[in-house]
Amino acid sequence: MEIKPIIEDKHKRLARFAKALGHPIRIYVMQTLAKQACCYSGDLTEVLPIAKSTLSQHLKELKDAGLIQGETEAPRIKYCINKENWKEAQNLLKELIEL
Repeated sequence: MEIKPIIEDKHKRLARFAKALGHPIRIYVMQTLAKQACCYSGDLTEVLPIAKSTLSQHLKELKDAGLIQGETEAPRIKYCINKENWKEAQNLLKELIEL
């Protein structure tokens, strides 16, 4: 008889997504990016009352979790939602909520 691990890969992935979404600024960034194809980080600094370095840290957290992707277009960086991972995060959250 095969014993299934208690903590599955999907649990680890959901935890990583949830950690990345665990700050109001990051949620705002995700909502902003979901409404448009892409966004330059400079555009976000114009509407958010935080330092550029702080925004960079938030963007890095979202990027490291795989929720967004960035492309350098010197001197700016263009960010977009990683649609595949965002869909996975939505499905995992839905699965958790519907328990």
